[in-house]
Amino acid sequence: MGRNTLLAVVCAVAVASIYAAQPALAGIGVDLAVPAAGLGWIVAAGQLGYLAGLALLVPLGDLRDRRRLIAGHLALTAAGALVAAAATRLWVLLAGLALTGLFAVVVQTTVSYAAALAKPGERGRTLGAVTSGVVLGILGARVAAGGLATAWGWRSVYVVLAALLLALAGLVLKTLPPDPRTGRSSYREALALLGGLFRERLFVSRGLIAFFLFASFGALWSGLALPLAAAPWRLSAAQIGLFGLAGLVGALGAARAGRWADAGHARAVTSGALVLLAVSWAAIGQASWSLGLVVAGVVVLDFAVQAVHVSNQHLLTTAHPDHTSSAIGGYMLFYSLGSALGATATTTAFAAAGWTGSSVLGAAFAVGGFAVWAGFRGRERRAGRCRCVPGRPGRSRRSARRTTGGRAGSG
Repeated sequence: MGRNTLLAVVCAVAVASIYAAQPALAGIGVDLAVPAAGLGWIVAAGQLGYLAGLALLVPLGDLRDRRRLIAGHLALTAAGALVAAAATRLWVLLAGLALTGLFAVVVQTTVSYAAALAKPGERGRTLGAVTSGVVLGILGARVAAGGLATAWGWRSVYVVLAALLLALAGLVLKTLPPDPRTGRSSYREALALLGGLFRERLFVSRGLIAFFLFASFGALWSGLALPLAAAPWRLSAAQIGLFGLAGLVGALGAARAGRWADAGHARAVTSGALVLLAVSWAAIGQASWSLGLVVAGVVVLDFAVQAVHVSNQHLLTTAHPDHTSSAIGGYMLFYSLGSALGATATTTAFAAAGWTGSSVLGAAFAVGGFAVWAGFRGRERRAGRCRCVPGRPGRSRRSARRTTGGRAGSG
């Protein structure tokens, strides 16, 4: 197994632990007596744990041997999955899922590791390959989890995930090389760098785009099981999980986004994909009478989401080659907040206005992402031409030379 393939599989299984509940939400609700309006919190718990991990754990990737860090976080993610599998009360399930989400940020450590090892001219291609594992996990989890939940109950999903996570932890230690970096800063400095990123226009614009992007994504995948399980379709968890295949087709179709980013087209890809994201909801909103239109809309939506996501990460890792973990971790804070918002808001909208309400909400999130892109377009382009001094986000090399007598920090 090649290095990028292994890293993609790590991403797939780790991120699957956050999203595996979605096709089985109805069954979990019945088993644990959770009302429909509260089901979104089952998904949101993992996202909120993920949010905490992005802020507290991902910066460790700029300080420690990422091979050992990846293995350790995989093992702890498995522990969270086992707690979820054993839960007989809602609060225990939420605690297990929050723990799983906390350490599932191993995905970002893995992506930043891959970006740091890639040659500069191949960074986009590498990110496209490794983040395809993220998409495989998010969408493939729906297919696998739906089948497992139908055959052996929803708890079997987390038992299988725990076994896979532990196996991957051992494989990572055995096959990946030690982290070659020699320079290390302190944890306090890494957190300060992460905080400083929020003063950068490029970082803030791409983070806000991700917030709306994944709120729209979450509105689809956290709510789609509800209209599909209801009349007139009444699909099983396994059948609902198969819709993940449609999303997978769309997302993997966007694998070339990395090559487009390497060719300098990341910003153009962003604008076009955000338009497609908004348009896709016109088809997805027809779930009450046409499954074919839903499938078409899902393909387009997941194509758009993956294309923008790869482009965002390419721009940020190019701007911060020495601090990829902090840059990606900070960016994914927006992802996690957006996903949590989408998960909770879509079930509330569905309870109030049916799938039409959820669809309008998802489209509104997409329009929000496009508005951010349009508002920041000129300033982002200027910021992207400013090569920032590590540890001092927002200061260009030119200004650093003026204030230090020509001695700027190394990039």
